[in-house]
Amino acid sequence: MTWTNRLRLFGGLVVVLVIVAACTLVFNQRQSAVASTSAAIAAQEYAVGTDYGGTVTEEYVQEGDSVTKGEKLLQVQSLQLAQDIRKGVVGADTQTSAYDIGEDGFITFKAEVSGTVAKIDVKTGGYVQAGSELGTIHKEDSLFVTSEFTVTARDYGRIRNGAEVELRLPDDRTITGTVKSVSVETNDDGRAKTTVDVESPELSASPSSGITSPGTPVDATLHLRDDGALAGVTDAVRDFSRQIGL
Repeated sequence: MTWTNRLRLFGGLVVVLVIVAACTLVFNQRQSAVASTSAAIAAQEYAVGTDYGGTVTEEYVQEGDSVTKGEKLLQVQSLQLAQDIRKGVVGADTQTSAYDIGEDGFITFKAEVSGTVAKIDVKTGGYVQAGSELGTIHKEDSLFVTSEFTVTARDYGRIRNGAEVELRLPDDRTITGTVKSVSVETNDDGRAKTTVDVESPELSASPSSGITSPGTPVDATLHLRDDGALAGVTDAVRDFSRQIGL
């Protein structure tokens, strides 16, 4: 065998080994990752409720408006509140973080947190029942993703708090998050329907509108704990790929 043939044989062996190693790493990585069956952006919600029934006399904000803590939202006039004020049950000019009480049964509701007005349930002139909600605020910097995965009982045991989750937004931008909480419901076939809440600093700081508004669907890929012999090698290759921008 000539040296030329030996070099060709050696080169062919190297190429085969590289291909086999790459395929093995890809297979191992896919075995330790699972795609969501559904996922969507959510936010911490704060409901604006009233203990007194009455008529909405003023709207200071509209749905989609940004509000700061303490900003006026709605004003309600309540005959029951006016009676309680006259009886001394409730003091006039009472002020709390959630509302201000004025004379003649007027109560002005305020935002308890800064954020975005997600919903106004009662418009000006409408009547609100005691104990019902007037609206909802999405707290600023509180966006997260709630996602569902269907996994086997064995794979469920490989989910850990703080595990990495890749989130693909509707504009094909990918951001990284971590598992915040996990809940599970086992189906009759033994597969675990798992709900995972994912937090991401990059998502949390995004505006609650457009492609990052609550309710927007996303794709989530959860990385399970890798118990295989190639776990360390796979992690090293993945970290190197990120460093070089792949």
